[in-house]
Amino acid sequence: MSTLFTKIVAGEIPSYKVAEDENFYAFLDINPNAKGHTLCIPKKEEDKIFDLDEETYIELMRFSRKVAKAIEKTVPCLRVGVAVVGLEVPHVHVHLIPLNDMREMTFQHKVSMTKDEFEQLAEKIQSNL
Repeated sequence: MSTLFTKIVAGEIPSYKVAEDENFYAFLDINPNAKGHTLCIPKKEEDKIFDLDEETYIELMRFSRKVAKAIEKTVPCLRVGVAVVGLEVPHVHVHLIPLNDMREMTFQHKVSMTKDEFEQLAEKIQSNL
């Protein structure tokens, strides 16, 4: 059965795409810890990050770094935090979270954004890739 993220990659579920290449896809988290919270995923379904083959793992980190650098250019923050948890969706995903405060990494404090805000932010991050 396809995961939620596989359906996003296939275009069956809409997303606010930030970046994409042949093997990876990045999109804004719709329940963000902070403005600019982005998920980077491999297009190929895999449940756990350390089950990825080494090459895919390294390429996912390289892709995530590129997206993080674009987020830093777009969203005012002290740094971009990285988290890999993987409990909510059984598909590898790297959280990139713009940080100005430690509580933004707790996944307990969320921010609300409108559809227009998501769209504009995704476009701005894309332009900084």
